[in-house]
Amino acid sequence: MNFNELKQGIQTLSDSFRQNAALAINTHLTVRNWLIGFYIVEFEQNGEDRAKYGAKLLQNLADGFNEDGLSYRNLKLYRQFYELYPQVKAFVPKFIQKYFNGIGQTPIAQFQFPTNEQDIIGQTVSAQSKTPAGLQGALPMEKLLQKLSFSHLVLLFPIEDPLKRLFYEIECIKGTWSVRELKRQINSLYYERSGMSRNPALLSEIVQGSSKVSNMLNTIKSPFAFEFLGLKAKDVVYESDLEQALIEQLEEFLMELGHGMCFEARQKRIIIGGEYYFCDLVFYSRILKCHVLVEIKVSGFSHEHIGQLKTYVNYYRKEVMRPDDNPPVGILLVTDKNNAIVEYAMADSDRDIFVSKYMLELPTQEQLIRFVNEEFTKL
Repeated sequence: MNFNELKQGIQTLSDSFRQNAALAINTHLTVRNWLIGFYIVEFEQNGEDRAKYGAKLLQNLADGFNEDGLSYRNLKLYRQFYELYPQVKAFVPKFIQKYFNGIGQTPIAQFQFPTNEQDIIGQTVSAQSKTPAGLQGALPMEKLLQKLSFSHLVLLFPIEDPLKRLFYEIECIKGTWSVRELKRQINSLYYERSGMSRNPALLSEIVQGSSKVSNMLNTIKSPFAFEFLGLKAKDVVYESDLEQALIEQLEEFLMELGHGMCFEARQKRIIIGGEYYFCDLVFYSRILKCHVLVEIKVSGFSHEHIGQLKTYVNYYRKEVMRPDDNPPVGILLVTDKNNAIVEYAMADSDRDIFVSKYMLELPTQEQLIRFVNEEFTKL
């Protein structure tokens, strides 16, 4: 063995173990979420004191846990997961035997689970009573749980048509789509376009050829996985390493400028319409008495960036802003190695006096542009 072979062997070994670890985390997380939904439904149907909690069961559970991964929203998703995919029940014994050395050593021993191997192999992704005839056995449940992350599945929950859901499950697995790509394809009405196309196979080839693929390692960067692993939201890095480095330096830069800026959060998680979003930096200005939200994009300017920032600003104005606060302010840094653009966004405020004041108290566009350009020279 020469040096290059040694290096290649170590790299292959490292990559394989990382990939297997990510796969195990994904499967454990997905099965756990289904089992939590199973527990909830079992209690709702057979619990001794279920009438005491009624419709407030999930909220009472969430209050009792006080944990991001077991929030009211998540518990509701877990219950929905169980209701949409009851056939996961056939996979549980195999999963338990592989990782826990037998059902009797787990908290689910009190429940009845099928043990016939055929009940596992023949399961489809959407094998509900509404599933059209002829689709049984289309996709093994084990493949679903290993190939799709829970974040993928959450995007499929709102799809009521089992055939349509199955279509996206198969296409997503076939193309190894990222969560963002799956969302894009659903929004583009790929299923409907496939039904209207004269040549669906050609359309599929075009879509798969232009789609953005995902790496299993990226699935452990999802909010659900970070909650499952007990990590903080600020540890989630969705963008490039360059963007993250700029965020870290900008936090220090804004604090050093003064302006009464109090740091609140990095990668602040916001839930809008049941979906996770992350604002890069959140400050509170003691002078302006308002929140200051900062977004950095290592790319050219896009109106989507402004729309995203204004969404965050409006969310803070409606959900976070206190009666004695001024409207929140948004700062967008759109950068590349040739230029830097700074945009300020206000949330429906036409008070000229305050607008003039925040332009004086916050960092100027010139200061922010100079900061970005200086940071690029260090790379």
